[in-house]
Amino acid sequence: MTIESIAPERRAPGSDTGTSRDVEAERRELAERLLRSTADRAYDGDLDIDWDAPIAPGRPWATEKRGTLFGTEIYEALTEEQKLRLSRAEAVAILTYGINAEIGLCTNLLRGVFHGRDFSDASTLYSLSEIAEETRHSTMFGRLINKTGMEPYRRPKALSMPLRLIGFIPHGPIVYAGTLLVEEVLDRVQRESMADGRIQPHVRQLMKIHVLEEARHITFARNELADAIERSGPVALAVNRVLCAALTLFVMPTLVDSQAYKSVGIGQLKGWMTAQRSPRYRENATFMCGPMLRYFHEAGLIKGRVTTALYRASRALPDDVLQAVRGEERDR
Repeated sequence: MTIESIAPERRAPGSDTGTSRDVEAERRELAERLLRSTADRAYDGDLDIDWDAPIAPGRPWATEKRGTLFGTEIYEALTEEQKLRLSRAEAVAILTYGINAEIGLCTNLLRGVFHGRDFSDASTLYSLSEIAEETRHSTMFGRLINKTGMEPYRRPKALSMPLRLIGFIPHGPIVYAGTLLVEEVLDRVQRESMADGRIQPHVRQLMKIHVLEEARHITFARNELADAIERSGPVALAVNRVLCAALTLFVMPTLVDSQAYKSVGIGQLKGWMTAQRSPRYRENATFMCGPMLRYFHEAGLIKGRVTTALYRASRALPDDVLQAVRGEERDR
């Protein structure tokens, strides 16, 4: 099975011209199809990864060029052993981020189920199926962290309260855009790494499982985002645009916990500042966020002065979207 064969589907708001009943029927049909796919092509990280196999000595834990310090003077000064140690620490940081993010994702999926009108509806059933998969993914991430021999990075106390407030965010575009921000960013990194024969076998197998199952989740989230945008009024949509942009601006600099730099004797602030100033920062940000932000632009989420200013500040807008935004600004 090729990577391309498990690419998520796309649907943009306004692409359906039928009645609301037709749209609802399409949602049910998609959910049924995803449920069948889940039954036919599901994995169990506890069984489908050989956790008893030893770690391969001398192999990195991620594709080197995606490391946050790669290409900087600090990185070039590290020994090969230190580079491997930093690779492991950054992998643990991203796995920890993934667990936290998927907990938030499951919280929102459960809210959607709880507030739904029909617990036997196909979309509700798929939401429950996705929750089951996400919890298995978090378990799988935790097992890989244990395999590294490192402790997961503790969430800063300053972030604890905002995360607890997730349950108060109204269901709308921001919920599904946030879901895509988590899933598509990780998906991009993992698709590249799973094809990299140099990295740890445990990591590659985990990523193969995660990419296959996340393709379904991304398809579902894109469809729900398109529906949420179509249901939103102009004021609510404008607010959601700004929130989505702010979330993108916040996530990229915090994707890798700065505590990872301490593993090779680099101070947290120095490591973080070096990563932000890296000449490769924009390349990595556009690589990770490019497909998602192209979809956001197509869906009408990148529009308005405040929103576009935030996206520009994130340095994650790919060149084609950046040019399109500039053209739209000139036309106004």
